[in-house]
Amino acid sequence: MPRVPFLGRLSIREYTALILSLLFVIVEALVRYPTLLLPKPVLNWFHDRSRELFHAFVPPSRRLSSRSKSREGREGEDERKTAERIRMTGSFEGLCKIWGYEAETHIVQTKDGYLLGLHRLPFKRSEPRTSASPISPSHAPSKKPIVYLHHGLLMNSEVWVCVTDPSRCIPFILVELGYDVWLGNNRGNKYSKKAIHATPNTTRFWDFSMDEMCMHDIPDSIAYILSTTGRDTIDAYIGFSQGSAQGFAALSVHPSLNRKISRMIALAPALSPPGLAQPIVDSLMKASPTLVFLFFGRKAILGSAVMWQSILYNPIFNAVIDGGLKFLFNWRGANIDALQKVAAYSHLYSFTSVKAVVHWFQIMRRGSFQMYDDDISSALYSKSFYSPAPFPTKNIVTPITLIYGSSDSLVDIDVMLAQLPGHGRTSVVRVEGHEHVDIIWGRDVATKVIPEVVKAVKRDIKSVGEDNGVSNGGDDMDRTTTMSRTDSD
Repeated sequence: MPRVPFLGRLSIREYTALILSLLFVIVEALVRYPTLLLPKPVLNWFHDRSRELFHAFVPPSRRLSSRSKSREGREGEDERKTAERIRMTGSFEGLCKIWGYEAETHIVQTKDGYLLGLHRLPFKRSEPRTSASPISPSHAPSKKPIVYLHHGLLMNSEVWVCVTDPSRCIPFILVELGYDVWLGNNRGNKYSKKAIHATPNTTRFWDFSMDEMCMHDIPDSIAYILSTTGRDTIDAYIGFSQGSAQGFAALSVHPSLNRKISRMIALAPALSPPGLAQPIVDSLMKASPTLVFLFFGRKAILGSAVMWQSILYNPIFNAVIDGGLKFLFNWRGANIDALQKVAAYSHLYSFTSVKAVVHWFQIMRRGSFQMYDDDISSALYSKSFYSPAPFPTKNIVTPITLIYGSSDSLVDIDVMLAQLPGHGRTSVVRVEGHEHVDIIWGRDVATKVIPEVVKAVKRDIKSVGEDNGVSNGGDDMDRTTTMSRTDSD
């Protein structure tokens, strides 16, 4: 590729991407900052105008065809109402209540001073609560085996429960099978936007990458859960996307954590993704990931997503999300029903640091699952002189189950297996025709993903009986995965 004069190592394609990116950032800032000052009635006016434009330019026939293949009549209308209710519900606890579950909220302080929100689902829908509390005593020992779930990049714990059918919800299924289910949150996101040393309007608060998440967020959350429940081990860690990467990283740098987690289950696991589907953006970010700092600063990334969601009519917002996912990752979302998108896309985004995103571009550029590279000039060095420390994932002792979609552009299973321990400690489940987010929101999750998750969770539980409420019987699994909306009403 020919080089552009006076711009050193940038190619024509990278230079074009740089100009387009700068134009995007300028336009976004011109829209974002005035919008932050606008009162609610004005934002509602913009929302109403976007709705009018949608109905003016999109014919009814096309609007109907964009919906999921839901049942017609009363049942179909109930589905749409449920999706809309989920979309409008703004909390983890509220989402669980839609299906009859009561959630606990806990706060854990990390060793470096961040306050993380943890959510807990300790009881089945039909299980009686203790008289001491409408939910459960916060520090009562638990007889149930424990499962911990962790979300992906730019997400929070809501992504696990914003589903339009409880039979497709991994946490709900595990709760009904008798597990004590906990869900974590990364520093900086909606439920963890507080620290004892800084406020979110400072760069100090956002000065973290995945290093801090694996060094502190994961082990400190696990320690809190074990202390609270009086148990010695987590029976399964279930991570989605970056949540799996954080689990791998934490296990690799904390040998003692391997004794506290019986099995690691990685859904749509991200370790060293090959890159983005859009070649211009991919080549630019790999050429110089620090350009992201130039575009987005050094605090939270994509903070304007909340603003766009408030002023755009929901079908338009969903179309923008679909377009962005296709542009960047070539995901078509064909396995996710339109009503599931209506319900879930409003819960898709949560805050994280620009530095955490830069960390991923460094991993992509070097093709290695490594720690954050603080030396911005390291790209100029030969590997014989300098190389960021890789996470020693070969040292993981905890058994691993990988569950991934065959059409997931972020997963190169051969590269991943080469970086994980062998000797029978890593098993693989391939879900045909599924992309990244399909693994938690796809219409076939109840039949193609959840049974594999349950099988992996139960594999390492030596004794499960009536004393802890966990059933190993297939009949119980069948009954649980066919929970209906009628049951939850």
